[in-house]
Amino acid sequence: MAQVTYYGADWCVDCRRSKALLNKLEVAYDVKDVSESAEVAAEAERISGRKNIPVILFEDGHFMVEPSDADLQSALAERNLI
Repeated sequence: MAQVTYYGADWCVDCRRSKALLNKLEVAYDVKDVSESAEVAAEAERISGRKNIPVILFEDGHFMVEPSDADLQSALAERNLI
């Protein structure tokens, strides 16, 4: 299991941006597509307390909702993932 789990959907602009950054930085992550499963969408909502995506969940339990690229990169650096 990767240290990062990404909850998002291909139709979501913010999701595509966050996913592109993870790919650019070569971060290994698990993908959970909220548009393919109501259970996955509910899981993302339980984590964040919101319906907004993307939700980026770190192994240490910290999560981010709709993070800016700068905030996501900073969180990855803090966890020595980049």
